[in-house]
Amino acid sequence: MCGIAGFITLEPHTYPDSVADRMTRSIAHRGPDDSRVYRDPHAVLGHRRLSIIDLTTGQQPMTSESGDRWIVYNGEIFNHAALRPKLEARGHQYHSHSDTETILHAFEEYGSDCVAHFRGMFAFAIWNRRTRTLFCARDRLGIKPFYYFWSRHEFIFASEIKALLEHPSVSAELEESLLAEHLAYGYASGEQTLFRGVRQLMPGHTLTLDTAGKLEIQQYWDVPAPVLPDQRGEQDWMNDCRHRLEESVRMRLMSDVPLGMFLSGGVDSSLIAAIMKPMAAGPVKTFAVGYREAEYSELGFAREAATAIGTEHREVQMGADDFFNALPKLIWHEDKPITWPSSISLYFVSKFAAEQVKVVLTGEGSDELFGGYNRYRVHLMNQRMLGAWTLLPGGLRRTMREQIAESPLISDTVRRKLSHTVAGMAEDFESLYLDNFYSAFPAAERDVLLRDAAGASAHESYFRYRKSSANRSELDRLLYADQKTYLAELLMKQDRMSMAASIESRVPFLDHPFVEFSTRVPILDRTGKSLIKRVADTLLPPSIVHRKKMGFPTPLRVWLKEARLQPVLDQMTSRRGFLASVVDIKAVDELLARHRGGRLDATDRLWRLLNLHLWGEIFLLKRRDPCEALLGVPASV
Repeated sequence: MCGIAGFITLEPHTYPDSVADRMTRSIAHRGPDDSRVYRDPHAVLGHRRLSIIDLTTGQQPMTSESGDRWIVYNGEIFNHAALRPKLEARGHQYHSHSDTETILHAFEEYGSDCVAHFRGMFAFAIWNRRTRTLFCARDRLGIKPFYYFWSRHEFIFASEIKALLEHPSVSAELEESLLAEHLAYGYASGEQTLFRGVRQLMPGHTLTLDTAGKLEIQQYWDVPAPVLPDQRGEQDWMNDCRHRLEESVRMRLMSDVPLGMFLSGGVDSSLIAAIMKPMAAGPVKTFAVGYREAEYSELGFAREAATAIGTEHREVQMGADDFFNALPKLIWHEDKPITWPSSISLYFVSKFAAEQVKVVLTGEGSDELFGGYNRYRVHLMNQRMLGAWTLLPGGLRRTMREQIAESPLISDTVRRKLSHTVAGMAEDFESLYLDNFYSAFPAAERDVLLRDAAGASAHESYFRYRKSSANRSELDRLLYADQKTYLAELLMKQDRMSMAASIESRVPFLDHPFVEFSTRVPILDRTGKSLIKRVADTLLPPSIVHRKKMGFPTPLRVWLKEARLQPVLDQMTSRRGFLASVVDIKAVDELLARHRGGRLDATDRLWRLLNLHLWGEIFLLKRRDPCEALLGVPASV
């Protein structure tokens, strides 16, 4: 795992060496073990190394045998050893045991089609100094990041946006067109980022830049459309699923440094740990994080799983002080407003694990492949109910909706459940699904906040993916859109928070052959993780496999009611603050008043606004040091 940064100029550049040094230094956390830079009149390639494979001869930037091609690369190619004999048979000579050299030789042999041969997670740039052409690629699922800025005469790239901002040609300016999407989801799902002019190379895409300044982006892989499943029995599907997972886990144990596992106690991480246990050369080290508020902590479940599997288990706890004092620094690490509070806990367990290991496996991805979230079940139920519900008079439906929202005769628990059904929401897809399960701010509230951009689309990316999967079943359309949007953001969180602690995370469920396999599984086995749970039943106790999913809740709602947190929220209403420059601050005042008065649980909304505010203060206005604590205690991050 590493960090890359660099730039290409069509005309010979005159930038001092300090530019590349600043770019690579800004992402030193991604690679504290080594730092090197390649320079020529048209190209600068920088690399920060976290040594995982071939510790002695795998340094980058690395050159080809001819010295013409140079590569900087972030990730792991898990099948690189299997590819090597084929490349050697074609005459390629190796000088190291690293997967970096395999990428170079594969590019020499196959050109841009080299990516089709790789199994793993990767983002890389290959510069041909003789032809002055650049080739870049990102892995199929977007596990590793790749950002760039293109000005028609300069191409600047990096693993993280903060490195781009160290280049004189890139300035930190707000991309206002994305504000509606960020208020709704907390992230942007397309190429654009909140920084104007900064884009991401999308998962499963390559990029080529030639001497004439022609930049071409091509898609080389996509999640395949489901096909009619093979006619085989339940046991065959279980055996196939388990075999593929075992293969994926075994490949991800490739490491020349200590390796462990993040264990929440849920079925996904527990299954990976159980598969990993007999393969490991020594004790399997597992790590868990929880909150001091016991009702929000999964530590007990993690302990139960660790005991059942037989791992060497360790855990760390955190509280409100840890959480909020780390928040500014972790916004800096993510380069964006943090979407989910669980990012902070992920950082703390990464930092804790980094004291003993440099690589961890995680259970990310299973929910998006096999329909693990309850929202899929509820939405499909709502779709079935919709026909009968719309037969009722519109006035009656509105009255019932108002009663559900406001009646004192309905308990909070019942109100919360009814509010997610057709009786509590408008009948269109945007309201019934997106606003219901994703959006912190529904459309009407976004329009109030964004007066100058009222009516701006927040769902353009989501609907584009939904439209492109129109020939699939409703469940498959939901899964596909989530794999392209929600999962991509989860992977960004996983990358940033682990790399902030200089630790590499690997995701066995997202081995691309396993993802392709998931689309061939019968649809009933892609609902509620049915197939995954049946496989897990053969390895884990029922209490782990079939317990109710918690989804790593955070006691944020409780914390935001504490008096000592009020000054944190009050920052957002300053007329001189960043938030006041992009939203109607009077609407924020009203939101806070309703929240404090108990008329509205605005926890998700306030979290979204607080993060947007802090991000703008840190990156755009440069008023706040990322290490400055919110609660008056220095952040030890």
